[in-house]
Amino acid sequence: MPSESRLPIKIRRLGRQPYEATWNAMKAFTDARDGSTIDEFWLLEHDPVFTLGQAGKMEHVLMPGDIPVVPVDRGGQVTYHGPGQIVGYPLIDLRRAGVGVRELVDRIEQALIDTMGHWNIIAERVEGAPGVYVGGAKVGALGLRVRRGCSFHGLAFNVNMDLEPFHRINPCGYKGLAVTQVLDLGGPSQLADVEDVLIGEFCRQFGFDAEPAAPVLPELPARVAV
Repeated sequence: MPSESRLPIKIRRLGRQPYEATWNAMKAFTDARDGSTIDEFWLLEHDPVFTLGQAGKMEHVLMPGDIPVVPVDRGGQVTYHGPGQIVGYPLIDLRRAGVGVRELVDRIEQALIDTMGHWNIIAERVEGAPGVYVGGAKVGALGLRVRRGCSFHGLAFNVNMDLEPFHRINPCGYKGLAVTQVLDLGGPSQLADVEDVLIGEFCRQFGFDAEPAAPVLPELPARVAV
């Protein structure tokens, strides 16, 4: 269970952002941080993009069409990001939070499971396939990276989106994997309503105290400009 101590975490609700600018910002944040840097959790939507993790194989990108494919430095295979999907980037000092990588994954998955439980949606894990599923269909994907003991990249949570682009790939490297979303499972259509609950469940899992932060990417020292 999470520690009784309450660590602060800044919550940035960033709206819709281009993928590569956000990726560069979280890498720069991770490179610039030190032991006194407060952890952050960024929540946003991305413009349509397929991202291919470090182990990703282009053979799983079937018909990208007009959607760009971006190779990235997270774990996992290929996934899709687009409007109507909550993307969450937990930028956490794992040693300070007292969690290892496996526990980080478990707690993020549990936060998603408990979030859906607010609308009586029964979600579960699938052994050997990180993420969260309902009736065998994937609703939440994870792809993380840890550098210098700190996490970046994160989760993608389908809420109210066009699911068609998932048919253009083998999601997470699995041919024919079904994909679903919160709205189709009886949950709300507004991302903000789901974000509100997800923030609470995420903070509960890690023992964080949420501190609202400006809804802009943080300014970083020039020495780490990307």
